[in-house]
Amino acid sequence: MKEVKITTPLDDNTIEKLNAGDRVYITGIIYTARDAAHKRMVDSLKNGRKLPFDINNSIIYYVGPCPPKPGQVIGSAGPTTSYRMDDYTPTLLKVGLKGMIGKGNRSKEVINSIVENNCVYFAAIGGAGALISSCIKSSEVIAYEDLGAEAIRKLYVEDFPVIVAIDSRGNNLYDINRTKSKIEGERI
Repeated sequence: MKEVKITTPLDDNTIEKLNAGDRVYITGIIYTARDAAHKRMVDSLKNGRKLPFDINNSIIYYVGPCPPKPGQVIGSAGPTTSYRMDDYTPTLLKVGLKGMIGKGNRSKEVINSIVENNCVYFAAIGGAGALISSCIKSSEVIAYEDLGAEAIRKLYVEDFPVIVAIDSRGNNLYDINRTKSKIEGERI
């Protein structure tokens, strides 16, 4: 496990070098979207409409940030539980999404789609929304403004801290840690 600095947009070479457990610091443009926005995007694709941003090689952060206080770019911006997006994720990975940031494990279907499409799933630390928001240098609502906090935002981030939870080969940090815990428990 290593520390890595990456920039967006993602490319296959960068993704293939990442391993489950790596600590990663992201700089560049990422987008926000939660389940309501995901449903709209997938419905748009099904109806032959374009997405509200170029999803190719992008990262989506599962977050519904709090409103900013005076002088802030964004309010607290902690991750949303990722399984809420699992029904929509394979469709978005097939059309070019390369990275996701959230918290918690993913379905088998999503993990298979991560491997098939050479993507990566990052975990952000739940409960650290205020700290995470300090890495967000700009925020602009670009679609679905009627969704309020769940609107799609374009964020510019610097050294945004995440951990590779599921790498492009399907190695899953949640499973690795569960196995380690079981082995450690048997040693006691």
